[in-house]
Amino acid sequence: MNALGRRMPCSSPTRRHSPTTPWITRAVQRTGRLLCWTLAAGMTTAALDLALAPRAPWWSCVWPLPWYLTSLAVPAWAMLRAREKAIQPPPEEDTIPEDWDRAA
Repeated sequence: MNALGRRMPCSSPTRRHSPTTPWITRAVQRTGRLLCWTLAAGMTTAALDLALAPRAPWWSCVWPLPWYLTSLAVPAWAMLRAREKAIQPPPEEDTIPEDWDRAA
């Protein structure tokens, strides 16, 4: 819990990243956002196609586009995330956070 009037850190996309944030982390975040938005757009267009059955000639070309973008974003995100994990140093096994010593 936070005290009244105290500002808590957030990960708002409008916040600028610090210069120490690795480029790979920013790339993973952006690709993850692209993946989420393309999935949302794909589900929305599929629902519109099912519910309204638009007869516009261009609709048959437009509604699958978010799914194509999703199929490109998934491997991109997976490769970037794997690379990000490979760059991170392994955690030290001997150190246990002090909070874990206290029983609930």
